[in-house]
Amino acid sequence: MNAPVTVDYGPEEAAMQAYLAAGAQRAFALGNRGPIRFTGDGTVHPDILDAYWRCGFYVFEGVLNAEELADIEADIKTNVLERLPVEKGAPVDARGRPALGADLTAPTLFWSKPLGDPFGGTSLAGGRHPVKMFEPQAAADAPQEVVYLILGSLQFSEAHLRVYGHPHLLAVAAAVNGDDFVPFNEALFIKEPGRGASVAWHQDGLTHWNSPDWDQGSHGFNFMAQLYGCTPANGVWVVPGSHKLGKADIPAMVAAAGTERLTDAVPIVCRPGDVAITNRQAVHGSFANTSKDWRVTLNFGFHRRQSVLGVMGGGVHNAAAVYDADRIRQRARMIGYGIDARRQRFPAETPFVYAPHAADQETYRWDAAAKLRIKDYNLLDLSI
Repeated sequence: MNAPVTVDYGPEEAAMQAYLAAGAQRAFALGNRGPIRFTGDGTVHPDILDAYWRCGFYVFEGVLNAEELADIEADIKTNVLERLPVEKGAPVDARGRPALGADLTAPTLFWSKPLGDPFGGTSLAGGRHPVKMFEPQAAADAPQEVVYLILGSLQFSEAHLRVYGHPHLLAVAAAVNGDDFVPFNEALFIKEPGRGASVAWHQDGLTHWNSPDWDQGSHGFNFMAQLYGCTPANGVWVVPGSHKLGKADIPAMVAAAGTERLTDAVPIVCRPGDVAITNRQAVHGSFANTSKDWRVTLNFGFHRRQSVLGVMGGGVHNAAAVYDADRIRQRARMIGYGIDARRQRFPAETPFVYAPHAADQETYRWDAAAKLRIKDYNLLDLSI
């Protein structure tokens, strides 16, 4: 990892620091954090689900232990960060090897100028980011562009694939979205100190806002596993309860606050190994990382099957298509591979049983042949 670079918000620095501190105080008062807990019959504790549906997010503490974090760190450094193109568009990495994603068709690497906001105020991603975030001045020696988002990350990182197959997290997915839950997509977010880009305020999901059966869970959720933890300065912020309110008028929210520092938002604050779950319909975003701390987030999301089956979807993650049962079955093979990859690395754990695979008597083996089969797997993402 590069040495941290010291930058700040310029004339906004004092106001920003006050906002970060006040937000953290509000976040810890919400009562939506703790370890993953189960009842006597093995179901996710209802207090967790109640807090998640009340707030729109929950922080699961201590999910990944030190051994697994060491695996993740080594894997991300060697197989992802060191394999990035030497510059945008370059076919090779800094050592002259074929760069990460150079041979792929599916979208993988997303770039931004240091401390920039590449989506805010644009029509990208269906115009979901209508207001641009403040862009602090990066250090003079910063590169022209940095990678801040990597899609299709399970094909690059076996450590991420193993987290994807974590039995307790998959149990939470089933508790929230039903036993027949389906994948959405997976990503790595890289917030480098003094360079990491912001993600403007937005709500995920384009499809179901006007559906007659819309509710607070129609567009699914994301897990965010934290390698180094996350702070108010480099983490995701959420407006609690906004997942229940339908399509938000984000420009009006920013105008009412008089700044992009939304008054009611709170940061997701995590230690290394914590995993947050965030409702995709909640208004959320993150600020440019002027802090000295790295954030590396292993992101992966799930949907209700009824939100996807027979639905026309697509967008930034994949081409427009109607998602039929075969498309869902093909995409859900990644769950099977994740479960088996984790079983091989952590044989003392009891693996999760994914109900659709059990019902169809499908088994998956993570091996060299499977690694070849998942190339460009995220062309089959289920974006709604």
